[in-house]
Amino acid sequence: MQRIIECVPNFSEGRDLSKIERIVAPFKNQENFKMISYEPDADYNRTVVTLIGEVEAIMEALIPFVKNCIEEIDMNHQSGEHPRIGAVDVIPFIPIQNVTIEDCVNFANTMGEKIAALFDIPVFLYAKAARTEDRISLPNIRKGEYEGMKEKIKEVAWHPDFGKPATHPTFGSVAVGARDFLVAFNIDLATDNEKTASTLAKTIRQSSGGFQHIQAGPAFLEKQGHMQVTMNILDYAKNPIYRILEVIKFEALRYHVAVKSSEIIGLVPKQALLDSVKYYLQVQQIPYDKSMDLETLTAYAIKYLQFRDFNKTKIVEYWI
Repeated sequence: MQRIIECVPNFSEGRDLSKIERIVAPFKNQENFKMISYEPDADYNRTVVTLIGEVEAIMEALIPFVKNCIEEIDMNHQSGEHPRIGAVDVIPFIPIQNVTIEDCVNFANTMGEKIAALFDIPVFLYAKAARTEDRISLPNIRKGEYEGMKEKIKEVAWHPDFGKPATHPTFGSVAVGARDFLVAFNIDLATDNEKTASTLAKTIRQSSGGFQHIQAGPAFLEKQGHMQVTMNILDYAKNPIYRILEVIKFEALRYHVAVKSSEIIGLVPKQALLDSVKYYLQVQQIPYDKSMDLETLTAYAIKYLQFRDFNKTKIVEYWI
């Protein structure tokens, strides 16, 4: 039986579309995996790539992808809203079918060792692949970002898991990990006030006393002219999307700020949407059918969760 994973490499270029096309070229028109999407964001200056398919094929394509990023991105001239440590910031492996999280830890180790050996890039293992407690959290690794990592990596406690304790002169470093499925969820606010967005992010994120399994921060979207609370929901079963959205809407009232819309980056599991749609249908006293088709589920998600730029192809089950 096929071993299917999701892999979501993020790289630090979101503005130059010609560069982006060259960087993602190794992922195009492949037989044994699909590039579901690549989503550049000019404000974050970052592109999120979503791959799903056979393990070996994805891992093989990651090598020329990293090589392209070395050739196309000079981190000494890169800046954006999103924190980052390298030209490729992060490569996570996520189990989907006939693969365990332990398998993904092995994939992360194999990939990390290859990247360090082939390209002389320092690699940090994170999440389930982390070898020390302080590297489980990706924000902890990113603290200081690309600029700060030049000195941070020299400390014994922050020597990389693979490679030398020195950053690549133009690429920086990369985090490679294994994790369960997370939901990358952003909430658009009808304000350009960074302090308000920062306060709202603190309200929900675990590190500031908010919800468990939530990482969150503020970001300004210059093209759209508004702030965003950007987050990762690390366990959507324990803290569903609707709960986070409703808390932000409620807390934003004190600042007279409305929620304009929200967005999913990458893929989202069907169950994560069902859990949230069920809440709204019960509030509206509308019958809930857990076996609803993807078209119906998508329509409800857009209506109640205020998703923009969303369709059924962003649901994991559409592809498997």
